[in-house]
Amino acid sequence: MTDLSRERAAALDAADPLASLRDAFVHDDRGLIYLDGNSLGRLPKAGAERIAQVVREEWGAGLVRSWSHWVDLPTRTGDLIGSALLGAAPGQVAVSDSTTVNLYKLAVAALDARPDRTVIVTDDDNFPTDRYVFEGLAAQRGLELRVVRSDIDEGLDLDALRDAVDETTALVSLSHVAYRSGALLDMATVNEIAHGAGALILWDLCHSAGAVPVELDATGADLAVGCTYKYLNGGPGAPAFLYVRGELRSGLRQPIWGWFGQRDQFEMGPSYDPVRGVERFLTGTPAVVAVAAVEEGVRLLAEAGIGRLRTKGVALTGYLIELAGAWLPAVTLATPVDPARRGSHVSLCHPEAWRLAQALIEENVIPDYRAPDRLRLGPAPITTRFTDVWDALDRLRRIVDDKTYERFPAEPSRVT
Repeated sequence: MTDLSRERAAALDAADPLASLRDAFVHDDRGLIYLDGNSLGRLPKAGAERIAQVVREEWGAGLVRSWSHWVDLPTRTGDLIGSALLGAAPGQVAVSDSTTVNLYKLAVAALDARPDRTVIVTDDDNFPTDRYVFEGLAAQRGLELRVVRSDIDEGLDLDALRDAVDETTALVSLSHVAYRSGALLDMATVNEIAHGAGALILWDLCHSAGAVPVELDATGADLAVGCTYKYLNGGPGAPAFLYVRGELRSGLRQPIWGWFGQRDQFEMGPSYDPVRGVERFLTGTPAVVAVAAVEEGVRLLAEAGIGRLRTKGVALTGYLIELAGAWLPAVTLATPVDPARRGSHVSLCHPEAWRLAQALIEENVIPDYRAPDRLRLGPAPITTRFTDVWDALDRLRRIVDDKTYERFPAEPSRVT
């Protein structure tokens, strides 16, 4: 018989090789169970200290002199992200702008590199900002946006993708891990499908970077973007990252020509002449304080190691699925059961998912809600304990059994 006791969860915590890293993060409310690390990661103590140092010493005392070491911060941090989390050799990753802006820059560069092709391929369960960017580009350029249907729980069927990609396709762009269900795509196979038709592939890594091993170089990925405020613990609104495969750089020119992408930047030349490196995809002056915070978050993940983070993420989500299956007969799993097919979050389907989320928050458990009826639980491998998962699911089953969620408004608020 399966052991569903809290003692088993405590034993798993005691054997966790990453347990000590939990103390590297701020926990002001020790009773809080935080299961929304796939929306906003916790604050690293080193990140708070680094921000204070940048503000008080580097800005306060150093003033403009600090640009001597600030100027390379976007690529230095990018190289750390690339080597520790993305399987990317140096010189291919930079931190800049937002995910949406980076997606736009790389998508335009890719479309311009395939001028005789007229189709962008994505799927209907891709993150909204991605779909909106492609919709806008298709409208502006008179292109076809070919949207492949994805199963909302199981993710994209690769045979359906094969059927959608052909000799007219300029760009294929997908999320590595689906934001709603957590379904994980096979990157190498998707890259082969795109390249087999002569298209470029652009990955959204927002829900995989820092939780799921990514091998951009080894799988032949062309382009990628991702945020740093989820598993990378860079803070709310932290700058995103972008990846451009080294051999593609010279043939790609992004649409926002800014002075941080300019060769001989401080010569203040009369016309735009982009540098050879990944810096050509930078735009304006970087957000120094924010990028410094990202660097500290990534250092902690590098210390943990992406392999150990993935092992724990699989164990945490598997344990959550096991408890939900035993305790929550009124709730349907909306995430792949196969650990090789899921990222590090789990979605549960219930018609009152919004009210369940509000009831959990009252019980000092932080989940989130995703339309139409998904309760999304994101245990971050570097900070979440197995006892956190046990306690959260125990509270959720009491809420469902007692119907205490009925006390809450049924209409979602603006922020879910």
